[in-house]
Amino acid sequence: MMNIDVCLSPELIHQYELKGKIVVVVDILRATSCMVSGLATGVAAIKPLADVDICKGLKQEGYYTAGERNGSKVEGFDMGNSPFEYMEPHLKGQKVAVTTTNGTLAIEKSKSAEQIIIGAFLNLTAVAKYIQQQDKDVVVVCAAWKGKVNLEDSLFAGALVERLATSHQPECDVPRMMVKLYQVEKNDLFTFVKASSHARRLNKLEVFKDIEFCVQEDRFDVVPVLREGHLVLAG
Repeated sequence: MMNIDVCLSPELIHQYELKGKIVVVVDILRATSCMVSGLATGVAAIKPLADVDICKGLKQEGYYTAGERNGSKVEGFDMGNSPFEYMEPHLKGQKVAVTTTNGTLAIEKSKSAEQIIIGAFLNLTAVAKYIQQQDKDVVVVCAAWKGKVNLEDSLFAGALVERLATSHQPECDVPRMMVKLYQVEKNDLFTFVKASSHARRLNKLEVFKDIEFCVQEDRFDVVPVLREGHLVLAG
């Protein structure tokens, strides 16, 4: 069997060897949910960036720009950080450059991995099936919130570990802990997640429908993969 591990925050990523492994970056509320939704509904490619100014500058190169800091849309950007914005019909066939508080930073910090793929509850089973075809060790990198562990990303990690139980064994105690958490709460993820600190933070921004959407499992059968600086669909 291969191994699977879970990094609960990008601040802990120095403790993990990523070379030769698949990294699954997850930011349920809301960056990776947006990426999955956009690519599943026709966006051609998404370029994740940690820097706001670099991201904004790509508008001059024909990209739509999506920017979020502290949950709110960055001034001067075309889009914020809602999956519904990424599914607008005018984005079909277009490229999006995106920067977020946590998700794009997690991607940046994972670039020593052999592959980076994007996970969300929205494409959970697709991610599991893709990994089982690769025959490689896996590290789930949770985007967290400004370095602090969060509930929703940890739940996704547990869900993925559970689905990979026949092909990947937990490398340490963290994956086992996350599986137990997910198994207790999986029948009503929305109720559990809406009480999380980040969900409460987002509710102040009136994005309740985003939260409800982002905890739905298997809405899309797609796997975004980072290739030459852009997220595109695997295949």
